[in-house]
Amino acid sequence: MNIVLYSNKVDEYLKHDDVIDYENEAIAELADTLYQKADNEFDFIKTAYEFVRDQISHSADINKDVITCTASEVLKAGHGICFAKSHLLAALLRCKSVPAGFCYQKLILDDETAPVLIYHGLNGVYIKDCKKWIRLDARGNKIGVNAQFSAETEQLAFPIRPELGEEDSFIIYPDPDRKVLEKLRINKTRTELWKNLPTELEYNKLN
Repeated sequence: MNIVLYSNKVDEYLKHDDVIDYENEAIAELADTLYQKADNEFDFIKTAYEFVRDQISHSADINKDVITCTASEVLKAGHGICFAKSHLLAALLRCKSVPAGFCYQKLILDDETAPVLIYHGLNGVYIKDCKKWIRLDARGNKIGVNAQFSAETEQLAFPIRPELGEEDSFIIYPDPDRKVLEKLRINKTRTELWKNLPTELEYNKLN
């Protein structure tokens, strides 16, 4: 696996904006709480990841129709789809000066009911103790999904099946993709979004 940074400027992976809004009081307080409970930065990254994975539900798993997008919206609602959860994890980590970005995979939505290729979002995180970037998937575990934190052996939510047209990407972007954000903003409910999930990335058009 050869992870590639889209930008060689580490500050790009630490910035705050209207989506990764870690200056929000609730996010800052949660980041402080998780950081204080951790033994060191490595442990904080693991703790923050597991909080988003386990304590913030995937909207589809709990049948929530409200769409969340910004990190603060996800935390307030307590749920989000994969992209939204990746926004929250990045915000928590960046709040404590841990570089974090965004990765995308192309997957089949559902083999039986929706055999269409759409994008899935996860995170890239810099582990200072190991001097390397890793990918983490905070989508949320369920039957058939068992993503775990590991700085050594990657264990994401979904295996890639190239024979079915699925694609992996090892690029870590500093910003959420604009096409993804557009889908989260223009659709009024998750039911509507599920019929209109992102099938292309703006980043791919820029390369």
